[in-house]
Amino acid sequence: MAFAHRLFPTPLAVAVELWALAAHGPLLPDLGKTMLRAGSAFVIAMVLGTALGIVLGRQRWLDRLFSGWLLVGLNLPAIVVAIVFYIWLGLTELALVAAVVINKVPLVITTIREGVRSLAADYDELAAALRLSPLRRLRLVTLPQLMPFILAAARTGLSLIWKIVLVFEVLGSDGGVGYRVSIQFQFFDITGILAYTTAFILVVLAVEYGLLRPLERNVLQWRPDPA
Repeated sequence: MAFAHRLFPTPLAVAVELWALAAHGPLLPDLGKTMLRAGSAFVIAMVLGTALGIVLGRQRWLDRLFSGWLLVGLNLPAIVVAIVFYIWLGLTELALVAAVVINKVPLVITTIREGVRSLAADYDELAAALRLSPLRRLRLVTLPQLMPFILAAARTGLSLIWKIVLVFEVLGSDGGVGYRVSIQFQFFDITGILAYTTAFILVVLAVEYGLLRPLERNVLQWRPDPA
């Protein structure tokens, strides 16, 4: 920008504020709290959602029984879930993580369920012919085919979790990026808000390019390249 203003800080001003918050302020502890909350909710939701998605994909009667509840879970407003859990459990870490998990699990279940429905029947027949145990069939046959769907659920779910955690931290928390942004909002500190936003974006990019994409290349290297 060609001019500086309290409500329109320059990139240089944001960078200086970012450095100051990282070196002498609460930026790093806040990022750590947010990442711990998001990471905990992500792992729980992925494990639980993957297991339930496999079950619903395999058992059609269970899918028909719970499809309505799954639809409700997909469309239930996150803010309502957060408020209800905060009322039930108080402004605690458990309430925040549980609310995020409840919002994330239906998305994972839906993605994995569709992946199970697209599994090749030939591999199941081969596993039956070789008399593989259920655990070995899961590890050697089911999970490799489901990996593209698991990664898709992880990427879309992680993007959702980042946002939800920040919103829930604004509603009630003792720290974190969302908590700090809410305080800066009260003082109309746009420079601080943009500094925290920049730091958060850098973390998201680091997770995507430093973790998810290398993992995707490694676990999908068995797949033939499309002609």
